[in-house]
Amino acid sequence: MNKFTLGFSPCPNDTFIFDALVNKKIDTRGLQFDAVLEDVQTLNQWAIEGRLDITKLSYGVLPLVLQHYKVLNSGSALGRGVGPLLISLPSFTTAGKNVDEYPVAIPGKNTTAHLLFSLAYPAAKDKIFLRYDEIENFVLEGKGLGVIIHENRFTYAGKGLHKITDLGDYWEKQTGSAIPLGGIVVKKDIAPTIQSTIDGLIKKSIVYAFDRYPQLNDYIRQHSQEMSEDVMRKHIDLYVNDYSISLGTGGRAAIQTLMNVYEDVNGVHFPAQDWWVA
Repeated sequence: MNKFTLGFSPCPNDTFIFDALVNKKIDTRGLQFDAVLEDVQTLNQWAIEGRLDITKLSYGVLPLVLQHYKVLNSGSALGRGVGPLLISLPSFTTAGKNVDEYPVAIPGKNTTAHLLFSLAYPAAKDKIFLRYDEIENFVLEGKGLGVIIHENRFTYAGKGLHKITDLGDYWEKQTGSAIPLGGIVVKKDIAPTIQSTIDGLIKKSIVYAFDRYPQLNDYIRQHSQEMSEDVMRKHIDLYVNDYSISLGTGGRAAIQTLMNVYEDVNGVHFPAQDWWVA
């Protein structure tokens, strides 16, 4: 078999990473990839179901999919200063209430954003799970607070919204670790040599994109939901970095830290295992 399903989001960081691979701008060594572009919570649910051969997911869902997948070294979104933000209307600061008393919109139950929010606000129970691009409007309509990710980091202030907490900054202070937001996983039943080949191809695809950056290609624009080029570049600059090219020992350590936090927050324990592609 040399044809694989590959899921990722339409966000600029993912289309930047995968453009050269799925559009065969690099030699794919006889492998073919059927790209499936979906929002991250859909991809998370599909990962739980083991639906795709290779897929982007939130690291917050990784403990639930290890029976199906291993993490690739290339394609991840990790870093510092890149975490989700808890936002509100400006009136929140004068309302005399705390976060636990408000409904909070979160971009998916199994997202890293939810895990980080739960770490920072363990007593908050009134959670509403929405698509990430619906959360700003939820807050603007006065329905409650919101946890934002992706390009909304660059747009919320212009809409008059207020940052309550940088959840990534909270994570970094609590753990001392980089923030593992999302990664790429591959089915465990794919031959190890093919897993390694796929890993190398994703790395080549990223290098190809960086060699031409800051040029933005039509594939990125096509899926960018009418973002300005400035916002697209900010998005790429924030989420695609050296960890995306290769996790390395530091990246793997950050992911293991997140898995440990998941166990603590959810009161579960996972047996020790090698969860990455060697």
